[in-house]
Amino acid sequence: MQAPERGFTQTEFGQRTQRAQRLMREQRLDALLLTTEPNVRYFSGFFSQFWHSPTRPWFLVVPMEGKPIAVIPEIGRSGMEATWVKDIRTWPAPRPADDGLSLLCGVLREHRRFGRVGVTLGHETFLRMPAGDFQLLTERLNPVEIVDSTALVRSLRNIKSAQEIDKLRYICTLTSNAFEALPSLLRSGETERENCRRFRIHLLERGVDDSPYLIAGSGPDGYDNIIMGPSDRVLAEGDVMIIDTGSTFDGYFSDFDRNFAFGRASDTLRHAYRTVYESTDAGFAAARPGATMADLWRAMWTVLEAGGAQGNTVGRMGHGLGMQLTEGPSVTPEDRTVLQAGMVITLEPGMTFAPGKQMVHEENLLITEAGAEMLSQRAPAEIPVIQ
Repeated sequence: MQAPERGFTQTEFGQRTQRAQRLMREQRLDALLLTTEPNVRYFSGFFSQFWHSPTRPWFLVVPMEGKPIAVIPEIGRSGMEATWVKDIRTWPAPRPADDGLSLLCGVLREHRRFGRVGVTLGHETFLRMPAGDFQLLTERLNPVEIVDSTALVRSLRNIKSAQEIDKLRYICTLTSNAFEALPSLLRSGETERENCRRFRIHLLERGVDDSPYLIAGSGPDGYDNIIMGPSDRVLAEGDVMIIDTGSTFDGYFSDFDRNFAFGRASDTLRHAYRTVYESTDAGFAAARPGATMADLWRAMWTVLEAGGAQGNTVGRMGHGLGMQLTEGPSVTPEDRTVLQAGMVITLEPGMTFAPGKQMVHEENLLITEAGAEMLSQRAPAEIPVIQ
């Protein structure tokens, strides 16, 4: 499969901004203030590893009319100039006494009409600026009202464009191919960490940009957690190991796992694996436009419960996927988000099937007008056994 072109066209960014501005006018918002890497990148195309440094805040303002305005540290000017954003205001950060606040206030005052500025303040969001600075910002803008714009931004990012889907399909294909080859790389007598290191190298050699999330859990006939490894636990006959990776291409994530038994697989383990596999099938069949995330939960949990599930400790059985390893919405009994064509989600049924024993399975899929399309290559119907 040929790699998609990196980046996006100016037309794409223009369409994203125009969709946002239509919603802003409906909600009487003068501007959106964006402060996190995915949101800034979504509207600007500014893509830098420098976000890993927490020292400097970065701001992007989407006004009700016109192109976004960048208010960023001077060190990022040349990078932002390479995007479609042309109005770039900078300061010599870090400058804790006034780390861009005066510049930012000035930009927001330039676009005052209704006296309302949207900021993502809801679930699964964060400010990525000092809380004290945000408080000062609200005081200096007074009487401008700060409005939670989480739903607005999420409604835009939930529906992926054709260019975004191409990137997601590609990274899922790369990761799937790496998982297909993984049985030849796994070795008992070595640690989870050693096996995962070999897998990470293999992923990079296949062309992924990075694998920032690569975890493992293992144990005899099951594992008791899925978020803490890889550890220095040595794999032995009778063990099962889960490996879950979030790998990236051009800033877009895959996120799915695979399970492997070492030496042998007991009947109990095979039953647990088959149960979560069939639960995934039920979720896939239910995943169509008009269904809700809660509908997917019910479809999958019905199969798990019939298969002897004693509970689910993960708290959800899937989520949105895109520029972040996990995005909203969540597959829970309470999430009434309606599926629409263009959404990319994960199905992640999991169950406790014995005390201290879990089995979790995950696939990535695209919602289309006709139903669902699997982006990850389907896992084997029976648990692979590494000899």
